[in-house]
Amino acid sequence: MDIRDLRYAVTLAEELHFGRAAQRHYISPQPFGRRIQQLEHVLGVTLFKRTSRRVTVTSAGERIIADARAVLASIDSLSDPGGQQEAQGATLRIGILGFGLAEHWARFVDALRDHLSPCVFVYSDLDFVDQYEAVSAHRVDAAVVHYTEPIEGLAFERVLTMPRVAVVPAESEFADAERLSPADLDGQPWVPVASPQERLARWVGRGINTEPDRAPVRRPAAIPDAVSVTGRLSMHAAAAARFYPHRDVRFVPLDGPPCEIAVATRASDCRPAVEAVRRCARLIGLGAHD
Repeated sequence: MDIRDLRYAVTLAEELHFGRAAQRHYISPQPFGRRIQQLEHVLGVTLFKRTSRRVTVTSAGERIIADARAVLASIDSLSDPGGQQEAQGATLRIGILGFGLAEHWARFVDALRDHLSPCVFVYSDLDFVDQYEAVSAHRVDAAVVHYTEPIEGLAFERVLTMPRVAVVPAESEFADAERLSPADLDGQPWVPVASPQERLARWVGRGINTEPDRAPVRRPAAIPDAVSVTGRLSMHAAAAARFYPHRDVRFVPLDGPPCEIAVATRASDCRPAVEAVRRCARLIGLGAHD
């Protein structure tokens, strides 16, 4: 086993598609698949279930992928050799869920660079499961998250509020609706979403006519694919139609609580760099609501 095998496995767990996962590492799917098989052989467990139509993570795979993320985060946070990090300034680790701050992301990064020059920025992809835990566990210094409720030990700067949409199959009876209500969707099957937070899980439809043997979706970007493949419904923020377009699904405005996007930090973290993150988030939030 080497570190690349762990990175390949984490990427495959995110993409759930061998071709896309291999493309992210600039190798062809065949050698990528062999490395995954080799890792499974070394560990003695099956990490992924494969069929002709889909890839899913096994329960053992979920545990090992979580451990791999922690190992890789620790490795990535090590100081650069030869004092390069010291020469460039502090390192700020930022986790991002989905499309982050949408169209406001560039402004946020520019503001951070103005406040924190020189500084090295390290970005990590987050999912529904680890978006808060990554901050609490010190794997990242700040994270762009889907805010649902206060969490002990974390401070939130709410930046954006956007309407929610129902993600429905293009061939469904709901695809041409101008707007939907929860009552319109009563009794419909939903894509299960992996989330330890019950309110977030309800927001995206977990527990509403889902089947326990179906692999839950972990990443916002995977929701349209899951809807297309399963024929089930899900929810998303309105910006998903721009960031995750899919020819086989439609994004229909849906009544109900909006999506709130926030920047999360540890409440006890008063370092200047983290305070700058909070100030920049507040500035972007003010501009976004003008």
